[in-house]
Amino acid sequence: QVQLVESGGGLVQSGGSLRLSCAASRSIPSSDVMGWYRQAPGKQRELVASITSGAQTYTESVKGRFTISRDNAKNTVYLQMNSLKPEDTAVYYCHAETSGWVYWGQGTQVTVSS
Repeated sequence: QVQLVESGGGLVQSGGSLRLSCAASRSIPSSDVMGWYRQAPGKQRELVASITSGAQTYTESVKGRFTISRDNAKNTVYLQMNSLKPEDTAVYYCHAETSGWVYWGQGTQVTVSS
């Protein structure tokens, strides 16, 4: 079992920045996927960014603005979000796939005001 605990969400003005953190309760191999999804009201949950073995992937709408990183020593994955837009408003969920299981965090709200 793995517990994922997110932090760092909040309210920010358009153009601002936030950094999300997700701490795992145990070590997750760097070769396993960790990432961030988001779900806006009335919309499906979508992948924002993922990282595995150092390789990063991003959904098109956040490329150049968001950066995912991982500190394996701290069992933590981060999402640095810059140049935030109102359309980035959503609940952001940490995600991990390890040992054949999929784990989710409880979610953290990000609200970007115009």
